[in-house]
Amino acid sequence: MAKVIEGLFYAESHEFVKVEGNYGYVGITDYAQNALGNVVYVDLPEVDDEIEAGDDFGAVESVKAASDLISPVSGKVVEVNEALEDTPELVNKDAFANWIIKVELSDKSELDKLMNAEEYKTFCEK
Repeated sequence: MAKVIEGLFYAESHEFVKVEGNYGYVGITDYAQNALGNVVYVDLPEVDDEIEAGDDFGAVESVKAASDLISPVSGKVVEVNEALEDTPELVNKDAFANWIIKVELSDKSELDKLMNAEEYKTFCEK
C-alpha cells in the first residue's frame, strides 16, 4: 500500500495539498509516483502564474508515461520546487517531502471538495 499522510488533502487525480495558513503545498502522492515509475522530468509553472482548481499546471514524465498535474486548488503560484528541475527523481524518493508548487490559496472552501487520508486510501484501493 502506498504511503498516505494524515492531515493533507487529496484529489482524485492523485495530487495532495498540505495547507499552512493561506498557502498550500501541492505535489503528487506516493501512489502516483509509484504508478508512474522513475520520474525523469517535472514541468513546472512560473511563479506568479494564476491557477484554477481542476486545471493543468504542469506535468510529470517518467520512463513509462507522462501525466498532467491537475491543481486541486485555485490561487497564485508563489514558489516552485526548483530542486526538481535538476533532480526530478526526488519525487520518487519521497513524494510528500518534495512538493511541486506553493500556492497562495484564493478560495479555502475548495479544500472541502478534496478527500482526507482515510477517503483517499479507500479511493486508491478501488
